[in-house]
Amino acid sequence: MRLYLASTSPARLQLLRQAGIEPVTVSPGVDEEALVAAHEAAHGPLEAPELVQLLAQAKAEAILGATPGGEPIDGFVLGGDSAFLVGGRLHGKPHRPEVARERWHEQNGRTGQLWSGHWLVDHRGGQVRGAVGRPAVASVSFADLDDAEIDAYVATGEPLAVAGAFTVDSLGGPFIRRVEGDPSTVVGLSLSTLRELVRELGGDWTALWNRRG
Repeated sequence: MRLYLASTSPARLQLLRQAGIEPVTVSPGVDEEALVAAHEAAHGPLEAPELVQLLAQAKAEAILGATPGGEPIDGFVLGGDSAFLVGGRLHGKPHRPEVARERWHEQNGRTGQLWSGHWLVDHRGGQVRGAVGRPAVASVSFADLDDAEIDAYVATGEPLAVAGAFTVDSLGGPFIRRVEGDPSTVVGLSLSTLRELVRELGGDWTALWNRRG
């Protein structure tokens, strides 16, 4: 049984590999900013769990007609998204150094919540048989960094492409004092939540293991 990952996130890919799964990765090509703007224009501001679920579902559904390597999708399709909530403000990827630096000064020494959305489509047999999803959240407490540490971290480029401008499994790890909740949620998807979703759709989690040894 195969898992198709509707994401180009290196962190999500590595996380699944560490859990024994080599997914088929497919770029969803979703214009996230336009999708969020359109939804909020029609329905009002999105809360953190609603935002990550909206984008996770859009990403999974965007690749259902794809044929990776010329073969139709036959398995489970996973879409995911993450956002960081701190001080009442919701942050995605900063993209620019000045934005990452500003966010670090805002969250320095504080605690925030990293939300990860999950949408799993049962596409076994080449057709949609069902779909489930829900968000997961983990609390993240930061150390007190001085300006030199913040500047050095931003200069590495790592914070620019991750929600909240930090990682827990790479250079940013030493700046995290505590994580409460499923730690994989902070990396980009909650493995425990994903297992539950697979089982809800009638799948066997261990049948996804394809990286034994």
